[in-house]
Amino acid sequence: MPVESTPVAWDMTTGVALPLHHRIDGTVQLAREAHEAGLRSAWFGQTFAYDSPSLAAIVGREAPGLHVGTAAIPVFGRHPLLVSSQAQTAQAATGGRYHLGLALGTRELTETGFGLPYERPIRRLREFLTALRQLVETGSADFHGELLTATTPLSAAVPGAEPPVPILVAAMGPQALRVSGELADGILPYLAGPRALAEHIVPAVTAAAEAAGRPAPRIVAFVPGVVTADAEAVRETATEALAFYERFPSYQRVIELSGGSRAADLAVIGDEEAVAAEVRRYRDAGATEVVFTTTELAGEADRLRTWKLLGELAAG
Repeated sequence: MPVESTPVAWDMTTGVALPLHHRIDGTVQLAREAHEAGLRSAWFGQTFAYDSPSLAAIVGREAPGLHVGTAAIPVFGRHPLLVSSQAQTAQAATGGRYHLGLALGTRELTETGFGLPYERPIRRLREFLTALRQLVETGSADFHGELLTATTPLSAAVPGAEPPVPILVAAMGPQALRVSGELADGILPYLAGPRALAEHIVPAVTAAAEAAGRPAPRIVAFVPGVVTADAEAVRETATEALAFYERFPSYQRVIELSGGSRAADLAVIGDEEAVAAEVRRYRDAGATEVVFTTTELAGEADRLRTWKLLGELAAG
């Protein structure tokens, strides 16, 4: 089917992360529902199952007008040449509506899953971004780093992959924020509340971008959230569902900086008025876009209710 080509929009306002347990046709249907509700973007995590850029490319073609992104692909176990090919293909397939998110990943998943030592992650991120930016902007690279080499004896440009794929990083620590400000287009913080954004994350990445002569970075805040009439019960469910993240020091730190003690303390749960107020707090704290995750946590009716509100906020 023809792809609707739309100019890139940096301020997409609101979006949702789609769950990855559906068949592809089911995921496409959810994306269409999100677009019909007025949401501007749909995002896909990267696990050991679906390949997120491929899924984003399929969904982006089937839901014209909806921006699609990955949040986020770990740099360990990948190579800039291969990620560039995936990202540019998705960009060409969606008519310029694809957004690439990268992450450092975790020691546990990297060493257990890939059998790779989780060593010098910040250096690896810096080299990965340096090579990848050359590739998506010029279609070629001649990079020789300490940890990575990326050269192109043949062109790496994908016809129709325009504009250059935006590169974002799931960065929240000081060193990752500095590298991301210098080399990426923005960041994808998760479980970072308004306090952590305003006092720590946004100033750090903005200062790094300014020092590097780059534009102000996008701040795409990923927030677990549900609009519901039974906030207490849903928060209990969220406490269990989000406990996984409490195992990792990076999330422990940002939860604490946000004024919380558990991951669920950062979940936005309540009626329309309460949730809308929290979205405004994120925007006031510097978020250029707010993406809700786990919106299916309380069932289908509350998911639809949540998406309806987010669509209204995008329109407003």
